[in-house]
Amino acid sequence: MTTLLYGRPPAVFDPPGAATQLSPLIPGSTPLEDVAEGSADDIMIYAPPGVLERRYALALALRALKPGGRLDVMAAKDRGGSRLKKELEGFGVEVGESAKAHHRRCVVIRPETVTGLEAAIAAGAPRLVEGLDAWSQPGVFAWDRIDAGSLLLAQALPTLKGAGVDLGCGYGALATVVLGSPAVTALRLVDLDRRAIAAARKNVTDPRATFEWADARTLEDVGELNFVVSNPPFHDGGAEDKRLGQAFIRKAAGLLKKGGVLWIVANRHLPYEAELKDAFKRVEMIADSGGYKVFEAVK
Repeated sequence: MTTLLYGRPPAVFDPPGAATQLSPLIPGSTPLEDVAEGSADDIMIYAPPGVLERRYALALALRALKPGGRLDVMAAKDRGGSRLKKELEGFGVEVGESAKAHHRRCVVIRPETVTGLEAAIAAGAPRLVEGLDAWSQPGVFAWDRIDAGSLLLAQALPTLKGAGVDLGCGYGALATVVLGSPAVTALRLVDLDRRAIAAARKNVTDPRATFEWADARTLEDVGELNFVVSNPPFHDGGAEDKRLGQAFIRKAAGLLKKGGVLWIVANRHLPYEAELKDAFKRVEMIADSGGYKVFEAVK
């Protein structure tokens, strides 16, 4: 029996322990796109909040299921759960719905015939975004725009040199700016999202760039880099979590050599100054505009 799991549902929904993980946000997981059509018996999905991303995952799951296979989907009511039943019914399936722990849960037994899968898959697939001139995909951070924080950081950056890393690189917008300096010898692009890394590989073709699908917080503290650039995440599972950015700051300090520099942008309300001053010898706010602040921190 082939059992698949997308994401990390709350324990109250009894996620299968031995299932093959599919989430693009869990390094090492199997891409749902690669699951053979009609091969799976049972799929559980902790549905993502974005409409295009969610419908894409649902359509891929229905395509992967055998006729008679079971799809079990849940989402928080205010993060797509209230729309789940209608979205699934749009694929021509019967849906059983229940409510639990501030979530909506929908169960589908896949019929022989479903409709609308290809359109949903196309709408959520990677593409060259018009006006952005970059590859991206729904679900990637700021997938179809230039993030204002990243833009402010890019505008504040000096001409960097030596070897560095972009922690939380997204689809590679900031890396492109960094690699505009001929004095940069190497740049590691690291992101938790497999889709972001796939897009960055297409957008950043400079041979000095390398790509890592990984949780930045788990990187080895090599203590040898000249610079780190980062627009760190501050949401985890939809809830604001300042600890993410604080962990990125500590990791940057571990990656840098003495005298190395961190360039980081954050929302103005996030309390990162104390963490920066604890981890670095000198900290200076370089820019404060549009609700964001940019810091230079020297180890």
